[in-house]
Order: sequence, then C-alpha cells, then structure tokens
Amino acid sequence: MTPVLFLLLLAAPVAAQYAPTDLFLRGHSVIPTPQRVELSAGDVRVDSSWTYFASGAPAIAVRALVEDLAVFHGLELKQAAAPGAQTIVLRVSPLTIQGVPAETSTQAYRLVAAPGRIEITAAAPAGLFYGVQTLIQLIRANQRGEPYVPECRIEDWPRLALRFLHWDTKHHQDRIPTLKRYIDWAARFKANMIGFELEDKFSYPSNPVIGAPGAFTPAELQEIVDYGLERYIQVVPVIQSPAHMAYVLKHPQFAHLRADGNNYQSDLCQEETYKLLFQMYDDVIAATRGVDYFFVSTDEVYYAGIAGNCKLPYTPENRSKHWADFAIRARDHLASRDRRMLAWIEHPLLDGDMKRIPNDVIDGVVGEESFVPIQKRKGMRQLIYASTQGSEFLFPDHLPIESLPPGVQMGEFEAVYTAGRIAALHRSISGSRVWRLNPIGSFAAAWGDSGLHNETFWLGWSAGARWGWHPGTPGPEQHAAEFMNVYYGPRTESMIEIYRDVQRQARAWQRAWDRVVSRVRRPGYGNHEGPGLGTTRHDLTLTPPGLPDPTTLAFVPAFSAKYQSQAAEAPALSLRNNQLQHALLANIARASRNQYNLEVLLSLARFTGHHWNLISAVAGAEGELAKASAAAADRNAAAAVRHLVAAHNRIARIEAESAALRRYLTNVWERSQYPKGRTVDGRPFLHILDDTKDHWADRTPDLGYMFYPEQSIGLSDWRVRLKEITESYAKLNGANADGLSEPQAEP
Repeated sequence: MTPVLFLLLLAAPVAAQYAPTDLFLRGHSVIPTPQRVELSAGDVRVDSSWTYFASGAPAIAVRALVEDLAVFHGLELKQAAAPGAQTIVLRVSPLTIQGVPAETSTQAYRLVAAPGRIEITAAAPAGLFYGVQTLIQLIRANQRGEPYVPECRIEDWPRLALRFLHWDTKHHQDRIPTLKRYIDWAARFKANMIGFELEDKFSYPSNPVIGAPGAFTPAELQEIVDYGLERYIQVVPVIQSPAHMAYVLKHPQFAHLRADGNNYQSDLCQEETYKLLFQMYDDVIAATRGVDYFFVSTDEVYYAGIAGNCKLPYTPENRSKHWADFAIRARDHLASRDRRMLAWIEHPLLDGDMKRIPNDVIDGVVGEESFVPIQKRKGMRQLIYASTQGSEFLFPDHLPIESLPPGVQMGEFEAVYTAGRIAALHRSISGSRVWRLNPIGSFAAAWGDSGLHNETFWLGWSAGARWGWHPGTPGPEQHAAEFMNVYYGPRTESMIEIYRDVQRQARAWQRAWDRVVSRVRRPGYGNHEGPGLGTTRHDLTLTPPGLPDPTTLAFVPAFSAKYQSQAAEAPALSLRNNQLQHALLANIARASRNQYNLEVLLSLARFTGHHWNLISAVAGAEGELAKASAAAADRNAAAAVRHLVAAHNRIARIEAESAALRRYLTNVWERSQYPKGRTVDGRPFLHILDDTKDHWADRTPDLGYMFYPEQSIGLSDWRVRLKEITESYAKLNGANADGLSEPQAEP
C-alpha cells in the first residue's frame, strides 16, 4: 500500500494536546479507552477469596478471566454455584446502552464494580469477552500489592465494526505459536480483524509450486483461523493480486502470465490469469472457514492492460477499464463463495469506472478525492487506512524525537521522523476524510519490507485497534504510556525513553550508510508515473578503505575523510547504545509480560551497536595504516609492520564480532519465525530479488539481508589483501609479520 495518503495527513497542523482521561488519572490503564466511564470515589479490593459466576457465558470469556487473573494478577478464583458477595458475575442477557450503533451492538458491554460485586453484562458473547478484557486491564495493585478496581460504571462499545491489524509475511513466516500469541494480544486490545498477507506462505493445493517450502498447509491455516474465531477475531486472507505477484510469476511455469514480461504484474488479458487467481482464492477460502471477508488487494495495479496481447490500446481509459473488469470479476467470484471483498481502490481507476464497482465492495484506502462523492452516492463502505510504519529500517518512527542533524535529510519521511507515527496514526484515524463517507472499520498497516521484526509493531498495532474502537481518545502521549504499562507490566521503567533510544539508534544507523543505486538489479518496474520511474532500487553501503602501496606503504585515508562525521559520532552513539542495552536488560528482568519482545529490541540495539564498532574499527585501521606509512617513510620497517598488523587485526575482530552477532540475531528472531528462505524436504526456496520495490528484506533469502550493507563494503577481501601486503612488505624488508590473526568467532 502506498504511503502517499498517509504522508498527506502529516502535512496537517500538529494536533492539539489532549488531557489525560479520568480513568488514567486514577491510575488505571485500559486499552481501548471505554466510551463512557462513571467513577465513584471508592475502590473495590479483589483477592483470592472472591469467586466468579458465569452461567451461560462463553467458555473463552471464562477462560480469559480465570487465566489472565492468575497470570497477570496472581488471583486464583474459584467458581461459585450462584452469584453472591465478592463475586465476579459474567452474564449474557439483553442490554440497552444509549448511543450504540446497531452494527456494533454485539460488541457492547456494561461493567459495574461496587463493593463486594463486579458484574459484566453483554447482549452477545463478543461483548462479554471484551468486558473481561477491560476488567483484566482495570485491575491494579495498591502500594501493599493488593489488587483493586475503582468503583465505577462502564458502558462501552466500538465506534467502528471492523478493526484490522495487518500481518505482512512477504519476507518471513511466523511460527504458529507466535501467531496465536499475536491473536491473544490483538484480542486484549479489542482488534477483531487480522489482514493476513500470505503471499507464498500458504501451500495452495491447486498450484503447490507457489507455496514456499514449509508454507502453512490448509489444516495449519485453518488452525490459526479457528484460534482467532474463538477470540472473536477473523483472520482475513490478503492475496496480493493482480500486481505484486513476483511470488507467483517468478516460477517458470507462470512466465507466460507476466504482463509486459515482468514479474510484477499478471496479464489481465489472458483468461488463464483469472483461472489461476481464482484457484488461489478458492484454496485460501477452503482453509479459512468461518471468515466473512477476503482482501483481493488490487494494490498498485499500475499497468492493467499493458500486455502485448491485449486487444484494446494501452490508454488511461482502457487501463482503468481493465482494473474495473478485474475487480468486478473478483467480487462476483468471491460473492459466490459467501465472501465480501475488500480492496485498495486507487489509481489507475478513473471516476467513470469507479461507478461500475459493485456497491458491496469495501474500499480499504479511497485512493482519489473524486471517489468520495461517487462512493457516497453508491452507499459503499470503507476502511480508514493508517500506517504504523513505512520505509524506516529496523524500527518504526513511533515517537517524536530530536530534529534531524544539520544537513541530513530523510526524504519524504522526514515529517514522520520528527512527529512520530503514533501521533500521525491518531490524526489519520480521527481526522480521516473517510468520515465524510460511511466507514465500517480501520486498517493499521505494518509493512515488513525494510526488515522489521513484527515485535516492533505492537505500539502501532495497539494504537490502531484503540482508535478504531474509540477514535481520537486518548491522545498519543497517553496511549504510549498506557501501552508500556499494559503490554510489559507495571514494573518496567522508562520504556518510552527506551523506545526513543531504539528509534534514535535505528535512524542513526540508517543515516550512516550511503544510499546508492543498486548494483544488483536494474531500476524497479515503476509506478503510476511510468515504467522505471519512481522505484529505482537502492542499496546501503560504504566506500571501502584504501590499501597502502605494497612497496612504499604510501596511503591516503579516504574512508576517514569521507565518513568523518560518522566516525566522530560513533563513540557517543556507542556509549548511548551501551546504556540502552543495560536499560533493556534491566527491563527484561522486570517485565511480567512479553519479555521476548524486549529481547528483540535488545537484538536491534546490539545490531546497531555493532555498526558503531565497525565504523570505529575501519577508521582506526586507517589510522594504523597512516602510521605504517609514516614509519615506512622513516625506514622503520619493524614499526611499519606492527601498524599493518594492528590495522589487519582490527578488521579481523570486527569480522568475528559480525559473525557472532549474526548467530545471536538469528537465534533470537527464529524463536518466533521459521528460518527465512528455508529448504524443506529437499525442496529449496526459489529466491529472486523483487525488482518492483525498494525492499531491503529481499536482498538475500535468509536473515543475511540484515548484514548485506556491511558485506557490500568488502572488508573481508580488503583484510585478506592487507595481509598479503603485510607479509610481502615484511619479507622484503626483513621484518617480522607475526601476530596476524584470523577472525575468531565468539561462542
């Protein structure tokens, strides 16, 4: 999904400051904030003498109550035969709450906490489940460690019926226990839809070659879906089509379906394309029973009808017609399977063809302003699109941080860098132009193309779920504070500043590289501006240091001169990185929930910290080479060789550190993900570089892409050549070259 609309929102004036909610000021963090809260002065202490009564309540609501009270608050409640004193009562019964929209009434609940009694009432099972989630978050411990809730009356319901979180698995495949944990936390934040971007992570029985080795089987996907349905979450398949189809078109047997001969887009002028896509749709539908929706994507179909065999000339009007023809056929096919279609409706569709799109299609983006009145007349529904991440590397720009250093530019994402995506997401949902229409839901997108681990998205995901439930309330600052409390537990410290420091390190790491046109592939396929425009691939790299003259050791420290600012910053960044690692380690010990998430952040801190060591090592090696050159000029061969050896060994140590870091990062990340690009049952992953987008994570089939920029410098070859120069110079000048060390990877 293009970030254009999202960036336009960033140009709006900075949102006003939002006062903390009364519930938060009483010391209670609840995500999302309930719609209506009446607080009394007293508190209700809850201990293990309490019981629960849940006759007729859904099993998942009872299990969530009992298990989360035990795990999060140490409360072991027994079941009561009848409601009485000191009882938590769960009840499904007719419920009237003023102001609840009809389409969200099944998600509404009432929670009343009074001395000796807490009662949650809902008209439907989903509402009761959400009421339990609120109660679990509402409980906190007093100074004596005793759990309590405030005396209160809460009436709550979602403003938007569908609250999507986005799982992007183009470049990795999460393990099933990981996805179940994600569903658990999505449910705690009252999300009820997951947009699961499967690409080749599903086995497609009709065309099994499409599924990557080890892709989810139909039974495994249905297991994930069923787990979500039990928690009132629909895992909605997102099948990239008819563009972004390199995961299909890279295979030789589908080469004839490539539009314009390129992997990016399928040929809409061949009936076989429709046959293939609808087979894929049907395979996924059969493995997602119980789901009502299907996201056909239609993302960035910039070249509909460009294929040479198309009968109509390739014009803007015919391009729009082909786009609409595809959308209509896809909708009809899905409707015959009882699935409601969601799609990104955007350029190149023109207004005349917008009118042809079936009224029951849900628009995920409203890509053109001119579509607004057309969709309003048609009675169409929409999602409010908000991105939790765009093109940032390593870690999203969640929070506002300092302005960019003088002379440094981050391109189109500079506004995000300084304002923070959480504030922008708040503005995107509460101030969206889609409110002029009739939105049915929100979509909190999280794109993994720049190599971000899914654990880095939770602050944004929780914000998207929160403001889809209660748009605009609270402000982004309170949300960040409450998220840290709810997600990690109340004992963690300074988590917001830890997030800022991870963000600072990630952005400093991103700035420290040269961004050059890729030497590996030709420019990208293009965008709406035309083929080859706007999506030229880039790589991150640094110019390698020079080598001394083999005979005279004459040397020019080009690296230190070119990267003087990076070398000057490296010591301070390294110190701050070390402080960040200490803070993360301390909070891993304090956190009562989601310690693994903090381990992922620690892996990112160590990854960026290694980069400052690398820059310092290369600059230091050049310093040794300059000393070697000076010693050679003074005819002090022994001293010159000592400096050559020191330069060599600095790089050998950084190579060893890099190898150890790669093993560590792989160990941490693959606890939640399957090995990237794995071989299963002798079948290897077919890796191609996706030449349609500037996707960093497709540089290698495995996690090696994280080290791709470093490897592009060529330090290993440089060190080997320096070793040869050192040994040759020492031999010619009667010096001793002992002490040259090879990289010794740490255990």
